Amino acid sequence: MASEGDAGRDGAAQADPLGRILAGLVAEVAEQGLRWRLWAPVAFGAGCALYFSLRAEPSIGPLGAAALLAIASWVAGRRSGKGRRVTVPLMLVAFLACGVAAAKVRSDRVAGPIAPAMTAPTVLTAWVLDVDSPGESGSRVVIAPTGVRGLEPEQTPLRLRATVRGPPPRPGEAIRLYAILNPPPAPAAPGAYDFGRNAWFQGLGGVAFALGETRAAELSPPPWRLRLMMRVNAARYALAERIVARLGPRIGGVAAAMVTGHEAWIGREDLDAMRKSGLAHILSISGLHMAVVGGFVFFAVRLGVAAWPWLALRVSGKKIAAGAGLIAVGVYLIVSGSPPPAERAAITAGIAFVAVLIDRQAITMQALAAAALVVLATQPEAIVTPGFQMSFAATAALVALVEIWPRRLREISVPWPIAAVQRLGGWLAAACAASLVAGMATGPFAMQHFNRTAVYGLMANLLTAPMADFIMMPALALGAALEPLGLGAPFLWIAGKAVELMLAIGHWTADLPGAVRTIASAPTAALPIAFLGILILCLWRGRLRWVGAPLAMAVLLWPRAPTPDVWIGDGGTQAAFARAGEAVVVRSGVREFAVDVWSRRRGLDAVARPDQGWSCSRFSCAPEDAGIGPVALWWGRRPPEPDLLEGMCRVAPVVASRAPLPDLPETCLARLVLDGVDFERGGAVELWRDGEGAAASWSAVWAADVRGRRPWSRQPTPEGEGA
Repeated sequence: MASEGDAGRDGAAQADPLGRILAGLVAEVAEQGLRWRLWAPVAFGAGCALYFSLRAEPSIGPLGAAALLAIASWVAGRRSGKGRRVTVPLMLVAFLACGVAAAKVRSDRVAGPIAPAMTAPTVLTAWVLDVDSPGESGSRVVIAPTGVRGLEPEQTPLRLRATVRGPPPRPGEAIRLYAILNPPPAPAAPGAYDFGRNAWFQGLGGVAFALGETRAAELSPPPWRLRLMMRVNAARYALAERIVARLGPRIGGVAAAMVTGHEAWIGREDLDAMRKSGLAHILSISGLHMAVVGGFVFFAVRLGVAAWPWLALRVSGKKIAAGAGLIAVGVYLIVSGSPPPAERAAITAGIAFVAVLIDRQAITMQALAAAALVVLATQPEAIVTPGFQMSFAATAALVALVEIWPRRLREISVPWPIAAVQRLGGWLAAACAASLVAGMATGPFAMQHFNRTAVYGLMANLLTAPMADFIMMPALALGAALEPLGLGAPFLWIAGKAVELMLAIGHWTADLPGAVRTIASAPTAALPIAFLGILILCLWRGRLRWVGAPLAMAVLLWPRAPTPDVWIGDGGTQAAFARAGEAVVVRSGVREFAVDVWSRRRGLDAVARPDQGWSCSRFSCAPEDAGIGPVALWWGRRPPEPDLLEGMCRVAPVVASRAPLPDLPETCLARLVLDGVDFERGGAVELWRDGEGAAASWSAVWAADVRGRRPWSRQPTPEGEGA
């Protein structure tokens, strides 16, 4: 009778489609087994992201208490023998709470003074820590101020990024600057990337713009840690100079950037071509470079041990090679200047080599999860950076590809020409699949953060990857290691030829028709959903993983919000308005980076305003009537004359003034007038018009409101433009 009942229930389940679906879901969830642990770093990262999404700074007390309570609940559930239905949700909640608390602790630990907005120039003395990548206005250096006129010692930032005139001073030099000092820049538009937050976690308390030549200074000896840092950076910069001297400024500048991280010699045309071709990731030291350098040393040492039979019989060549690879990664991290992306890549590579040392498989999803957890525990701010998101999404996709890639059977007595063709075909298939998968995994982040899609990026990377992985990077590693001894010339010559070929591929690809497509940013919620979809595709085993596919396309498919009619930069010194799919820029050549960020975020092509139809002077620019443009600008430090302000209000529905406007003419009462007080409080603003003519109303979104009141958010300040 029991068997008949069971058979009846089985038959009912088979006849019930919903029952079969539910049974399949339950079975697939149960089959995940220990892979549930892979979601712990995801929950930790979600907690870090939750902290950065808050509009107000939380207190450490409640966050710490919540984390301890969540951990205690998880531990109690495990000790009481609860099943995974209970312990897995408790684990995820615990890691989520720990992520929020870890981000708060990290923010408090790096806290330092932020430079106030100083409207008048000041004099500062400082030690040069390192040479930074050049900006729009010239060379830049990272300095450690010893004194700033007008600031008390407790108000002086620990680090500043200074734009200097002429060649940059070398690391270790004591300098004196006459400069404008400001806090780190606020977001260029509401919701745009927050450079001030990035500077907060890098220990940069402000930016300085030199108004005169850099002069030498006599300073007391710095602390030993600062001396050590400057000596290391001076050696790095000297190595970069030697590479440039060997290969020339153009080729050597690219090679130096990949070895030491110094981008001072890379030309604007080459940089733009690399971006348009999808090859710019090769220039910044990241996971690719660490993998190639560490992998090259690993295989070279292992081959050397295997070639010495006496040693190969007595030691584990694989472990010796892993130790050498670990050392190589550490040395490369120091030579590169230890930027955050290189640190994250070094952690990932280091965990892979440690796995080899303890007899574990190196390339697994478990190793990647451990690396992600270590990175987020030490750098919680990485979760909101494009580099971390793209790097770990691509790596997770590649590891998932390795897990499902079919293993090739080893044939017996196959003629070597056939075997060579088979292996070449297998390598090409693997390379194409890896580039395609990595490109698809990083696509949502490139679209959301950079608003660019390199249409021919897959082709450019396929053409460049073999040469970069097997020739350029190993030759650079050998050349850089031997150059201090004067023996690096042959290897650097080989690397230089490879760099020249890479640049040729980049320029050729960038010049193809339609090489770059601009895509407007999706709403903020789209990127986390896409990230979750990618993780489901990579971490889940079974047919349910395909649920992540539509989620992964959220950035591409999500409807865009209406384009703002007007954008005004922080300080009111620049503006643009949307018209026929273009961003018409009021002031050409001013704050170009901010204009580029806003226009790309909205999917617009930035164009200069026409000369006709506009009345512009030294400190103002206004359309001749509202049909030509909706905004008029005054960027002088002092308020405009009443007649001029009245004329601006007469022709433009929106008037923006850098200076505060205590009194408004009657003509301006029916207009939207924003002055220095508004921009000091809110930063950049986007405006939407509702209606036409005199009855039109305006709605605004300010960058400061989206940014919130956080430790790194200070009142945005206008640029140092005199009146």
